[in-house]
This record gives sequence, C-alpha cells and structure tokens, in this order.
Amino acid sequence: MSKLCVVIPVFNEEENVQELITRLLRVFDSVPEIAGQVVFVNDGSRDGTVDLIVERCRNEPRIALIDLSRNFGHQAALSAGLAHADGDAVVTMDADLQDPPELIPDLMARWRQGYEVVYAVRRRRKEAVLKRLAYSMFYRLQRAIAKIDLPLDAGDFCLMDRRVVEVVVSLPEYNRFLRGLRGWVGFRQTGLEYDRPARFAGETKYSWSKLLSLAVSGFVGFSTLPLRAAVWLGLLASAFGLILMVWVVATKVFQLYAPRGWASMIAVVLFLGGVQLLVLGVMGEYLGNVYDEVRRRPVFVVRRLIGFDRDRAPTVISDRQTAGAIDDA
Repeated sequence: MSKLCVVIPVFNEEENVQELITRLLRVFDSVPEIAGQVVFVNDGSRDGTVDLIVERCRNEPRIALIDLSRNFGHQAALSAGLAHADGDAVVTMDADLQDPPELIPDLMARWRQGYEVVYAVRRRRKEAVLKRLAYSMFYRLQRAIAKIDLPLDAGDFCLMDRRVVEVVVSLPEYNRFLRGLRGWVGFRQTGLEYDRPARFAGETKYSWSKLLSLAVSGFVGFSTLPLRAAVWLGLLASAFGLILMVWVVATKVFQLYAPRGWASMIAVVLFLGGVQLLVLGVMGEYLGNVYDEVRRRPVFVVRRLIGFDRDRAPTVISDRQTAGAIDDA
C-alpha cells in the first residue's frame, strides 16, 4: 500500500478547514489502495484555524499539524510541509478549496503511469478579470525569461514522487519559488487540466503586494535576464546621450535652430535619472537575494508538531537547522 501525504499551508482559514478535511477524508476513503495523511502547516494564523485542526488531530490519526513559530509566508510553509512529509507521493495544495481535493485520484493515476511530477494546469479560473490577466501575463513572462521550461498556468497544486520531494527539500535556497524549483529538478513531468473554482469561503490572504513579491522571486531566482536588460538599458541611455551631444554640437556649428530653456534639460535629466534608478533597483533585487542566502537563516521555525511520531525529529532543509519541539497529540 502506498502512502500519500497532502501538504496544506493555512493562514486564517477557519471558514474552510472543516469542509476541506471532510472532502479530503472522503477522497482517501474512495481510494483504498493508499494510506492518506493530511499535513497542515499553520503559518501564523490568528483566528481559530489551529484550534480546529488540533481538535481534528485528536480524533483523526490521518491528520497532522506543523505549527510554525510565526508567519513565514506561503512558500516557506509549503517547504516546511515537504520537509516533514514522508509519503511515497506528496500533494501540495491550498486550503481555500480552489484546488479541488477530488482531483487527487487523477493526479495519482498519472503518477502510477510513471510520471514523477504531475502538476495541475488551470484551464479556467473563477476570479476577477484583472487578477486573471495578471496571472496570465506573469506565467508567460516567466516562461519567456526563465532558463528552464516552466508550464503555463500551473501553480503549486501538484503531486510529487518521493524522490522529487527529497531533491526539492535538499535545495539550499532561502527565497523559495517552489513551482520553479519543481521545474528545475527535472524528472518525468506532465500536466493535468482542471477548472479552478472560486474560493469556498472567506477572503484571499494573497494581497497584490504578496503576489508581486512572489513574481519578483520567480524572475530573480530563475533568470539573469533582468540584469542583462539593465545593461542594455544603460547602453541605450548612453547612446541617447551621445546622440544628444552630437545634436547640440551640430546646432552650434551649423547654426541650426534648437529649443532653449530648462524644459529640455529637465527631460534629459529625468530620463537619465530614471534609467539609473531602474538599473540600481534591478541590481538591488539580486543583491538582496544574495544577502538573504549568505545569512544562512532557516527557511522556517517549527514551534510544535502534532500528529507525528514522537521519535521523528524535524527535517532539515539543506544545512539550515529547523528549530522546534514535538508535541505528539
């Protein structure tokens, strides 16, 4: 019998947890050839999410909880779940039920065919037009500039084989863009299309600023094209300055008409200043990532584990120690 772990980060999802657990356990019961386990990762929830999960842990041995010491972010919470999941296959999904648990048997069917990564591809999504457009632009731009082959419209909802999970967990990045790391490691991969429903209840916890930060992590982590674009932009500004200088000399030598006053000067200064600030900003993003990496801080810190074997120590991502205490319910 194969063991399947479903890793789910949660942040203030008390309105969705009960329905999510009910549907997941129903899926486990419908596939008797697997031993299913749900691994929730509490990413600093401030509502009743943790209390609900702890209560279910006490009554249901197939549910476990990784309680992080604070909010570390969605990708760090996913990394914590992957580090502790010990299934033959591991599914990562969100808690808002936009990733339907009923799709898990189809993911597993592809896994049994020999695929080591099966990612869910969003064919249609019930979200605001502006957000759909932003997602579409991000995926296509990411694929255009990345050095690896990244599938379009595929988020974190996927199934990974045990070998893939071990490789992803061993990667030392602090700024983790897991769907990019999943593509980088390779192995046999395939997509499974589905229609992404609307959120079951509550408000989304991914603000526009968080989405932008995730997009920047994806761009910076898997491509040096922004740095090269900054170089080309600098060359363009230099060429513009050279042409302008030749034009100024020509107007003096040949006594051509040239506009006078401060407006043209201000326009040139603003253009060159904008180019410089843009180049510095791009360099700053890469330098900030380097700074995060060289500090060697842990990706996440575990406060307690509930529903795991007491003799299992928290798994370490690369050489970054993961602090935590085990409280076996």
